[in-house]
Amino acid sequence: MTTRQRIIYLAAAWCLSYPDEELIGRLPLMRAALAEFPGAVLDFDDVLTHLESEPLMEVQASYVQEFDLGRRHALHLSYWTDGDTRRRGEVLGSFKKAYRQSEILVDTRGELPDYLPMVLEYAAVVDLAVGRDLLTRYRASLEMLRFGLLRDNLPHARILQAICATLPGKSPADEQAVMRMAGYGPPTEAVGLDPYDPRLLPVKEA
Repeated sequence: MTTRQRIIYLAAAWCLSYPDEELIGRLPLMRAALAEFPGAVLDFDDVLTHLESEPLMEVQASYVQEFDLGRRHALHLSYWTDGDTRRRGEVLGSFKKAYRQSEILVDTRGELPDYLPMVLEYAAVVDLAVGRDLLTRYRASLEMLRFGLLRDNLPHARILQAICATLPGKSPADEQAVMRMAGYGPPTEAVGLDPYDPRLLPVKEA
């Protein structure tokens, strides 16, 4: 189970990252690694096929359109809980602290430390327990991202499904259930907000 989780996390990290020639070169490796575990490749197959069959420039343009130009599919976990508020700096600091405690130098490559592909890669190759704990802590963010991808009929939704399946408990049925899972009722300011608005998931004070 541990090896399966590491493979799923690493494949997910690569599939959710900006596609370049290095990523394209890893596609056979991803398929071979996922094929070692019954059913694991199914959640990745549509994305892998897209990467294998389309010209790189088109794949890159599609990625930028879906993940970089808007926030409907934000890949930064704390965006869904803190948006661009001042509190987010403290939250990002907690990710950095988790990385430092591993005594492994983590190259953020210019990304914020809560960038989902980075958290997944950290869990896969550095510290599975700590990385999985970060994913579990931000399970609500993962689920909201999954619903956003489903709403826009993007195949990456199944990759989020695969990630969530490695975490405790079942995935909620809808966004309101995500909020209940996180310990919140519907916020009073939610009227008129888009379902992926980060104010739907305020951070619970300890």
